[in-house]
Parts: sequence; C-alpha cells; structure tokens
Amino acid sequence: MRKYLLYAIAAGLLLALAWPSKGFPLLIFFGFVPLLLAEHRITQRLQYKKKAWSIFGLSFLAFFIWNAIVIWWLHYAQQYDADGNLHDSWVAYLVPVLANSLLMSIVFVLYHLVKTKAGNFYGMIFLPAVWMSFEKFHLNWELSWPWFNIGHAFASYYKWVQWYEYTGVFGGTLWVLIVNLIVFYYYTAYKNKKDKKYFRKLLMYAGLWIGLPIAFSYFMYHNYTEQGEEVEAVVLQPALDPYTEKYQKDRFVIYQELIQLADKVVTPQTRYVVGPETAIPGSGPGFVLDEIEHDPLILQLRDWTKEHPKINVVTGAELMRVYPMKELATETASLYGNTMLYYDAFNSAIQVNAKDELDFYHKSKLVVGVEHFPYIKYLRPILGNIMLNFGGTVKTLGTQPHASVFRNSIDSTVVAPVICYESIYGEYVTDYVKKGADVIFTMTNDSWWDNTDGHRQLLLYGNLRAIENRRSIVRSANSGISGFINQRGDIESFIPYGERGALKGIVKKNEKLTFYSTFGDYLARIGLLVMGIILAYTIAQRLLTGNKRKIFNK
Repeated sequence: MRKYLLYAIAAGLLLALAWPSKGFPLLIFFGFVPLLLAEHRITQRLQYKKKAWSIFGLSFLAFFIWNAIVIWWLHYAQQYDADGNLHDSWVAYLVPVLANSLLMSIVFVLYHLVKTKAGNFYGMIFLPAVWMSFEKFHLNWELSWPWFNIGHAFASYYKWVQWYEYTGVFGGTLWVLIVNLIVFYYYTAYKNKKDKKYFRKLLMYAGLWIGLPIAFSYFMYHNYTEQGEEVEAVVLQPALDPYTEKYQKDRFVIYQELIQLADKVVTPQTRYVVGPETAIPGSGPGFVLDEIEHDPLILQLRDWTKEHPKINVVTGAELMRVYPMKELATETASLYGNTMLYYDAFNSAIQVNAKDELDFYHKSKLVVGVEHFPYIKYLRPILGNIMLNFGGTVKTLGTQPHASVFRNSIDSTVVAPVICYESIYGEYVTDYVKKGADVIFTMTNDSWWDNTDGHRQLLLYGNLRAIENRRSIVRSANSGISGFINQRGDIESFIPYGERGALKGIVKKNEKLTFYSTFGDYLARIGLLVMGIILAYTIAQRLLTGNKRKIFNK
C-alpha cells in the first residue's frame, strides 16, 4: 500500500504543477495516470478486501494535494477577531479544500465501482462522462465551486485551446481525460505483456491526441481576424485596500478619486468609463433602488456625464431594495438595524449616461460563504451565521434570475456586465451574448488575497470567455489586473497589480455567435446522458447477476 500512496502523491503533484498561473499544462495529460494505475492494481489484488475504501483514501490524498497547492492563497482572506484585529482565515482555505477533495474522491470511487461491475471498457467511457457531469453539477448547485474544472488548466496557455469557441472548457476536460486514459491503457498493456509495440502505441496515440489539437489551435489563433467596429473605453483601478479603505472611506471621496482618474485619460472618442466591482458604495448597505436617481452621489455622476455627453459610465455599485413589512421580504432579506424594515443588498453593476435612465444588473453567481449562504432555509437553523466577513456586508445577497445586458441611446454597443466570480461560468456568460452583448465588461474586486495567485487565476479563467464567445473584454479590477483582452484571449494592455491609475484602450464589438455561444455546455449534457446510460446498464447487470445467483443457490 505504501507504493500506492506514492502514486497518489505523484498524481496530486502532477495536477497541481499543471495549474495556472505558474504551472505547465502538459503535465495534466499524465496527472490522473498514477491514480488510474493504483485503482487498477488494487482492483486486481485479492488481498485487499475493502477496495473501494482504499481507492477513496488514495484519491482523496491526490485531490487534497491538488486542491491544497492550487488555492493556497485562500488563507490570506482576512477576518476580524474579537479585538477588531485582522488575521488570516484558515477556515476560508480548509473548507473548500476538504469539501472539493471529498467530492472529487466520490466521483473517482464511482468510476471504480462502475469499472468493477460493468468492465474496463464501460469504466473508461464512464470516467470522462461522470467527471464532466460532476463539473457541470458544480457550476449549478448552491455550493458551486468550479475553480478546478479541468478545462481551466489551459488558461495561461490559451493559444492551445482556441477551439474552445466550439467546445467551451468542457472540451478541455474531455481532451485531458481521454489522453490520460490512453496513456494508462497502453502503459498497462506494455507492463502486462512486455511488448514494446504497446509503448510505441502509447507514444504515438498520446502524441497525436496532444499535438493535433494544439496544432489546430495555433492555426486558428494565427488565422483569426477580430470582428466588429472599434470602441474606445477607459478602465479605472483605484487600488483601495479592501479591508481598511474600500468600506471605511467616505463614499464621496472614493467617487472624486475615480473621477480624477478618469479625467486624466478620457478623450472625445471615449465611449465608456469602466469602474471595478462595488466601486461606488452607497450610504449604509447600498443605494436604495427606489430612490437612486435622487441620491446626491448619482446626481454628481449625472453632472459629470453631462460634461461628457458621449460617455457611458459602467461600474460596480452596492444597491439595496427596502421592504416596508416582513411579509413582502424575500428569503435573503435582512432586518435593517433596529427598524421594522427589511432589505435585500445587491452586488450590482450600473450604467449611467447623460440621456438614459439608470440601468442596473445584480450579480447572480455569488461566492459561497461570503456573498451567499447555501441552502439557507435548512442550514441557518443548524449553523447560525457563519458567513466570512471580507470587509463589506456579511449576509446572503440578493440576485436576479437571468443575465441582462446594458444598452444605451448614445451608441450601438451592447455590454455584458460580468461581475467578478461570474467570469468563470462559461455557459452563464453565453446568456449575455445571446441577448446581444458584443463586448464583455468584467468588474471585479479580487484583492482580498493580496498579490497572490488568486487574482491571476481569476483573470486567466475569465479570459477564456473571450475565446469561447469571440468577444473582447474590458476588465476593471479594484487593485488589478485591469486591462483590455482581445477576441483571441491576448491581454493587449494592462495596469499592474497594486498600481493606482486609469488606462485607455480600443476593443472591437463582435455580433456573431460562436458555436459555443449558441449551444453552451452541450458536451457536459452529452456526458450526463452517457453517465446515466452506463449507470443504468451497470445496475441492471448487477440485478441480473444477483437474481441468477439466487436461482442457482436454491
């Protein structure tokens, strides 16, 4: 068993060392192989009685190493102690590491059980199907954490996966698992039969499966021409400390600093000024939606746009909706102070210009444990309020049911207002595009973890949306990295992390839908269908075998 422990450790390290932003993704094509070998050999050994538990333990070790290394930066999230001092939050790190490792291990054990009952052939088809189903599930339930969806492994090496415009990141997941299974199959055949032809086949088939998609992707990259009219935009990066400045500083001072940044770089050709997530805080929990047009800060912003009548301001803001009585409040509403009023707080984006009514969008993909209490109806009576305090509102935020876009009467641009965490949800972003968005504005505040891999991974994951939809991205981050990403996923210009400033850039507005924009996560849905068929077959085989044994034993 000690040897298999080394296999699990090797798998975890290979997967972790393949991951963005500093990893080399070629390693991920071999990352599952040690675990597959350990599972195969334990299954064949008669001396191991509780094989499923052994495989669960090994897979948990491998996935724990992978998770623990990749999101090490999460512990830099700060929490206030009883004395009001900030300290690192190890809970924010350990909970997702343990939970995600557990879920991945369950998926791998399910593969083992199907492979054992239905045979190697069905087992090897089942693994990609069940893993893609798991990733799709992880995108949509209330404990959503798609950070480790395998297709994200190529975020730094986006030139390898230009074909994501056809498949989305699930194409990367399928690609990786197929290559791992090819390497596992031919290496096992070579070891069992001692015939070098299997080793040659391993090199040939693995080389083709890895090399051809990369070659095709480079061909696409170098032959892709950006589509659409040009639009000039300015991104703002205020570089406010999220713990000591962003939510303590006077909101009018924050606003004036943002305007001063914008004034330095806007030109008569500028059509958009883009601010980061929650760039403009309201008084208390946020701007009151029913009174927002009369808020003094919004009136000041209106006055500025009248001085620049061709500019739209799109920025993050804190909004709130007040309910005069409990019966009208939603499930996510909270009591406002010592009053009898209830309110919902929203992490939102707003669009303001000199001509149109203010438009807004409420963030819908919330960060678990920070902005969203999962299964609040069932868990709050048990757990109480264990939300992590990241300097702002500590509660479950309100959302809107569907993505919406920003249009205006000044120009023809249609904006997808993507807020922070939402940028890693591929199919969700296609909802904006199908509603007419021809450019993506990403507004984020990912400086909770300081200058670590957290903000870099989010940036790189989000850039894959440019390839999937062939949409340019204008990205404004509180502390960075803010910049402009073209339709091929290239970061054309940016403001480095931690620097305060504004940056002007040109992006193109593409109206054409890609195959992925049109059909979304169709590969995951196919995987779910295949998983269901194989599971049904396995259960049927098990029942038939059991019935035969009962007949023969009588």
